[in-house]
Amino acid sequence: MGVNVNTFSRMKAEGEKVVFLTAYDWMLARYVAEAKVDGILVGDSVAQVFGGHDSTLPATLDEMIYHARAARRGAPDVFLIVDMPFLSFQISPEDTLRNAGRVMKETGAQGVKLEGGARLAETIRRLTDIGIPVMGHLGLTPQSIHAFGGYGLRAADEASGDELVADATALSEAGCFAIVLEKIPRDLGARVTAEIPAITLGIGAGPETDGQILVTHDVLGMTPDFEPKFVRRYADLDQVVAGALENFVTDVRAGRFPGEAESFE
Repeated sequence: MGVNVNTFSRMKAEGEKVVFLTAYDWMLARYVAEAKVDGILVGDSVAQVFGGHDSTLPATLDEMIYHARAARRGAPDVFLIVDMPFLSFQISPEDTLRNAGRVMKETGAQGVKLEGGARLAETIRRLTDIGIPVMGHLGLTPQSIHAFGGYGLRAADEASGDELVADATALSEAGCFAIVLEKIPRDLGARVTAEIPAITLGIGAGPETDGQILVTHDVLGMTPDFEPKFVRRYADLDQVVAGALENFVTDVRAGRFPGEAESFE
């Protein structure tokens, strides 16, 4: 069998870094799989980088299932986690079980991701009790962006740092195999990583976490107007794509395309 939740426990114990990237469609999932990541997240960030919204909130459960199915076809053998979108898990544990069950049955995913702290412990236990692996998400939780009032650093003082550690402990004890730590101080990321058995995936949480996760579109330079400190661009596909399409339009208008090579006798 390939990568599973036990794989991540072993990797943490052996100090082997874990790598996750996002994918929302067949083609991008193929590229991510070929890079030999440990896992793919079908994130509700799809609402922003795919749908053009200004937050993750508009993503629906049906949309997440659609994109997860597409990503699964592109990466059939990669460990796949699907974000539970806003209001698909906040109402009641029963609703969450039903919605998470749909995700598992209809996408072929290996688990789901939920944003939030200790208040979700009961829900997480219910999910893991019936065999649904759960990834948590603490720090900057985009579904709560309106309550936070912005995308600033989270848990920057001692009291809020202690609260985040308590939340991480509660999630881990409830059964989370992994927790995403987003946009928190580096020393706090290291502290959480050392104190809980679940693996930690940092996105702006420093290098001491058990692994890293980023939005693939950010890594590829496809989001030029989004430049957070925690992103390192490994390509500039925004300029590459724009230039290629401009050249195509120019060639058609100048009569250079199609040419002999693209024409049939």
